[in-house]
Amino acid sequence: MSNYTGKFITFEGSEGCGKSTQTQLLADHLKSLGVSVRLFREPGGVVISEKVRAILLDKAHAEMNRECETLLYMAARAQLVEEVVMPQLEAGAVLLCDRFLDSTVAYQGYGCGVDIEMIRTIGAFATRGIKPDLTFLLDLAVEEGLRRRGGNLDRIELRSLEYHNRVRQGYLDIARKEPGRVVVIDGRQSREEIFAIIKQKVEPLLPAA
Repeated sequence: MSNYTGKFITFEGSEGCGKSTQTQLLADHLKSLGVSVRLFREPGGVVISEKVRAILLDKAHAEMNRECETLLYMAARAQLVEEVVMPQLEAGAVLLCDRFLDSTVAYQGYGCGVDIEMIRTIGAFATRGIKPDLTFLLDLAVEEGLRRRGGNLDRIELRSLEYHNRVRQGYLDIARKEPGRVVVIDGRQSREEIFAIIKQKVEPLLPAA
């Protein structure tokens, strides 16, 4: 990330962990401090990527195989990097993203059994080698997360508990391998407790006043 003046912060976790709420809380907090901040989600964030998202999450697409699924996530990511991530980081903004490449490693790699090294290789191509400066992993038991999520589940959320447990363990494995980047937060804590940890970790990344 040394080629960019901005900062890239991502939020990861299994279904219902609260990451989207925390991403929005951080965006609002940074804006209140006068920080130039942009918030996006994956897959999505730009027109083309949102269309790919609709295909990926549509329950009618039950026949989609894991290779197609993996490549569609990468395609959506590549477009987001081109339109948003690179220009915003070059402009010096703080960029917050609800999911990034770690999600594909966890969901399609650990969850679906796609070769993880292949995911990382294609991921480096799709992201142009851009990696987050900091990643928050909100960890929560699968059963609790799905309970919080409620009804109207998408194609991925409808998968088995065994699948979602593999995803969770995948995330924890990623965190163990990259402790300098990934901050694991217990998702059972209150929204306020979680956000206090996030603010403390983000503060050193912000430009001096």
